[in-house]
Amino acid sequence: MNVSSWVVTQPNQPMELSWRTEVPAPGEALVQVVGCGVCHTDLGYFFEGVPTRHSFPLTLGHEISGIVVECGEGAEAWLGQHVVVPAVLPCGTCPACQAGRGHICPRQIFPGNDVHGGFASHVRVPARGLCAVPALDDPIQNPAGVRLDALAVVADAVSTPFSAISRADLRPGDLAVWIGAGGVGGFGVQISAALGAHVLAIDINQTKLDSLAQYGASLTINSAVTDVKSIRRRVREFAESHSVPPWRYRIFESSGHPAGQSLAWALLAHGAVLSVVGFTPLSVEIRLSNLMAFDGTAQGNWGCLPELYPQVVDLVLAGKVVLEPFIDRRPMSTINDVFQELHHGAVSGRIVLIPDAATTAQEVP
Repeated sequence: MNVSSWVVTQPNQPMELSWRTEVPAPGEALVQVVGCGVCHTDLGYFFEGVPTRHSFPLTLGHEISGIVVECGEGAEAWLGQHVVVPAVLPCGTCPACQAGRGHICPRQIFPGNDVHGGFASHVRVPARGLCAVPALDDPIQNPAGVRLDALAVVADAVSTPFSAISRADLRPGDLAVWIGAGGVGGFGVQISAALGAHVLAIDINQTKLDSLAQYGASLTINSAVTDVKSIRRRVREFAESHSVPPWRYRIFESSGHPAGQSLAWALLAHGAVLSVVGFTPLSVEIRLSNLMAFDGTAQGNWGCLPELYPQVVDLVLAGKVVLEPFIDRRPMSTINDVFQELHHGAVSGRIVLIPDAATTAQEVP
């Protein structure tokens, strides 16, 4: 099939619309893109020199929802399925996968990093791990009335915090502290609240905090106007007011900023768990001995295993995690303008790019 996509030829240079032929190999599916979210990781590849595993030219984009339109041998059952494409697709057969460590599979496929991604009319990916979406026109299966293009953000912005929450063993009545309340962190707030935690959100953007106060955050703190000592005190007072001991603190750092990561480390308490969800290429200076002194746990989180995606989709379709107030749909042909807006902090929601006539047009001979 003739596929069009917005290709990065050089970092920080306008993406160009390009055409190529894609034929699914055995075990692969060709997915017609319905929506593709723009993630901070994409900006890192484009503006900050974060290396991709596939060299440029490359089509970015790893938050993808769509419809399977062609299949390779062995993947025919996927034809016609509405799907979410996981941002990380482990191979399923290597020693790491067999040990339950698919997050670190050395043969994993990350669209927009290992292969061409979803800022395109179609994307070719392994069929193994695709998440089938129930019939969205059925009010019993989709009582919240969620659209397929909105589910693009499940591929990372919703599934990644769900994975971090699961791995941190967050339980009802625990304290969930989210540092960085936009995108991933904002959905993390919603998921934590849906699972019965007492949720505290910290960010430098008061508008985001005000919004999350309506969607699961019982307490919000603006770290732009509150010093670290005061934040620690308020976190402790909030926990005590709900009878939550320190060993039931779950601290999630999703800002991807050195200041946010330093704050997360400063909030570590006796027996607490710190989960690093955000990424920055910059270094952070910490006193590592705190981990020993507090008998705490610090862990990273890379993506979300495909087998967890159905649980995430169920939360969204049931309305326990809402998407619409936090997404902003744009035509995919505006991609260069969108990247510049996001780079300069001019957008607060999660942008989902929708293939339009310019993106899906056939190449002019």
